[in-house]
Amino acid sequence: MTLDRSLVEALEKSYSTAPIDERDRVMLDYVVKLTKDATKCSKQDIEGLHTAGFDDRAVLQITLIASWFNYINRVADALGVGRE
Repeated sequence: MTLDRSLVEALEKSYSTAPIDERDRVMLDYVVKLTKDATKCSKQDIEGLHTAGFDDRAVLQITLIASWFNYINRVADALGVGRE
């Protein structure tokens, strides 16, 4: 969470060019890959998260949180939640 509006705008435009640290970028690369096609996530992705400083518990939390948001958004989309 941040109150830095310029950071929020940069992230909304593209996290890959936003002024974030490498650790956050590695995490977001993984989350994007998981979101687009989780079957393409590999041991190398997990090793990359470890190299960036995330332990096994953090990797699990990142995976669970991203997966939950993907799931709940698909449920909402399927049921038309938020559509007029």
